[in-house]
Amino acid sequence: MRYVLTLLVSLFIGFQAFAEGVIEPRKVENVTIKDLYGNYTNLPHYGEKNLLIFYVDPDAYLAMNKNNKFAEELEANSRAAGPEIYGFGILNLPDTWLPKEFLRKICRKRVEKNGALIIEDHDHTFKNACGLGDCNKKFALLIITKEGNLEYILKEEVDNEGKELFYSIIDKYRF
Repeated sequence: MRYVLTLLVSLFIGFQAFAEGVIEPRKVENVTIKDLYGNYTNLPHYGEKNLLIFYVDPDAYLAMNKNNKFAEELEANSRAAGPEIYGFGILNLPDTWLPKEFLRKICRKRVEKNGALIIEDHDHTFKNACGLGDCNKKFALLIITKEGNLEYILKEEVDNEGKELFYSIIDKYRF
């Protein structure tokens, strides 16, 4: 009985981790959103590379520090980098109370400093196209394959177990 209970708990925990990240793949079309200067743009490298997207409500990043350390870790260790993957950030502007121009200015400085790409979802076009649901106060990680399939969404705080799961998943898209 004890063995069965342990097995059931392990399966439940494994299912929870699976349910919080890996999803049934669904097609996502390339959408037109804006860059930090208000110019319309499409998702970079859509259809050419696998995309690792950080979809961020600035409240979650600036005020709540959600997944900041994990994002910095990814930037420092390059474990999500590779010739077949392109990573960038999308600001979830409709869900923040912070002044939009202030946020754009901060992001422009970051882009100048580290060369990262940050674009903005000014009206939930991206969120709706991907069927992300509620992203208010979330720092989400997404993977869209070069075939245009959304295959991974994680909207919760990443713990150590979640990091290892993420790294095991991202490895198959890097090369």
